[in-house]
Amino acid sequence: MTGLRAQQKEKTRQAIIAAALNQLSADRTFSSLSLREVAREAGIAPTSFYRHFKDMEELGLTLVDECGVTLRQLMRSARKRFGENISIIAVSVETFMEFVEHNPNIFRLLLRERSGTSKSFREAVAREVKYFTVELSDYLQQSTQLEPALCQIQAEALVTITFNNGADYLDADPVKRLQLIATTTTQLRFIAHGAAAWQKQSSAH
Repeated sequence: MTGLRAQQKEKTRQAIIAAALNQLSADRTFSSLSLREVAREAGIAPTSFYRHFKDMEELGLTLVDECGVTLRQLMRSARKRFGENISIIAVSVETFMEFVEHNPNIFRLLLRERSGTSKSFREAVAREVKYFTVELSDYLQQSTQLEPALCQIQAEALVTITFNNGADYLDADPVKRLQLIATTTTQLRFIAHGAAAWQKQSSAH
């Protein structure tokens, strides 16, 4: 019975998270959502909300955390998909943009709260971006001969460009989206080649 209760509790918790995400849009921010709206969308009484989250801020921080985890898992999978004739950069960019396309509300949440008025939200998004960058830096160290400091700088540049272009991708038409994928891929390749050339030049001196 305890196991069933735990499953039901987790199911309701996920329903609350989904309800909040479903109500976000290009015109609606998380801060504009009310607890009653989220509870109604999730099919629960407002008082039941407090069995899962202390308040709306805790729900928002949970959304940011789960969004970050989902995106990092997708990118890890992408890095395992490339082969001899497939560019890891191309696969990563396409995977990232597919995430943006299929999860616009999630990505908008990350973008908006990254520079929002809530310090807690800003710190939460910054933390997720940092995790994202650290994982990429670690991958670069394992897959290239670059020095750790250079891998960190490269990772920061790659993440910044990809997130910025992802913001443009959100509301772009199909033709513009294809152009953004191609442009982002080229920009990241420039950075990768530049990092390798920089290390080679530094080693020569």
